[in-house]
Amino acid sequence: MGTPSSLALSLILGAALLHAIWNALIKGSGNRGLTMGMINIGHGFLGLAMILLYSPPAVESWPFIAASTFIHFFYYVFLVAAYRYGDLSQVYPVARGVAPVLVALGAQVFAGEFLPPLAWVGILLVSFGTGSLVFVRAGVVTSRKATAAALVTGLTIAAYSVADGLGVRVSQSPLGYIGWLFLFECMAGFGFLWYERAAIPAAPRGRWLLGLAGGLISATAYGMAIYAKDLTTLGTVSAIRESSVIIAALIGVIWFRERPWKMRVAAAFVVAAGVILLANAGSQS
Repeated sequence: MGTPSSLALSLILGAALLHAIWNALIKGSGNRGLTMGMINIGHGFLGLAMILLYSPPAVESWPFIAASTFIHFFYYVFLVAAYRYGDLSQVYPVARGVAPVLVALGAQVFAGEFLPPLAWVGILLVSFGTGSLVFVRAGVVTSRKATAAALVTGLTIAAYSVADGLGVRVSQSPLGYIGWLFLFECMAGFGFLWYERAAIPAAPRGRWLLGLAGGLISATAYGMAIYAKDLTTLGTVSAIRESSVIIAALIGVIWFRERPWKMRVAAAFVVAAGVILLANAGSQS
């Protein structure tokens, strides 16, 4: 697995775009816990459709599905907490910034994937560019709670990324693996809905539709990323996927009027440079 193929690169970049969009839906919603629950239920609908269409994954992949489902629950909890305390264009890059290095290290330990030097430079650029956005306000962390929640979110991202990368490779049915994962993941949605049950009667129909649409967007984004892990290295998928911070930074600046904007945009270009290096790193392998 050297330079990512055109198909892999397209899948990862498409996943990045969709991922930034559904995170913006979470940040912009009036009740983030309720919206997250709706998004998780949307995962379940797509997962049910996929398991009816595709063959089930091999027995060897089920422990990875179980592990990823468990880790995803904590991912959603800490993601909601991070957006409760911080800006989209600050929380999102921090959460995504710590993941590529951790995924690359995890892939090296658990999957025996050793990346060329240029790939590591790209991964470090991505992580530096995303992580630097924690200091966008005169060098002062906007919210320690937001930063702590974002960092833990990043750890969960790395954990489930490695688990799913290993699981999909032994599944013998990548789309079946994705379907069952989404179906089990929707259990987290019922947890969020139960926690926010007092707000359900007053929730407008539009919020339900938006939440379910967000679920389909979210599931499609991660499904594309999982499929790409069967085509190229886990570290490459994780790092290129973080090009979504460019989109998230622009959404935060334009839609949510988050300021200051210059540091956010500059960091996005650093991430873009890292992604370009990763896309061409295979020539050194």
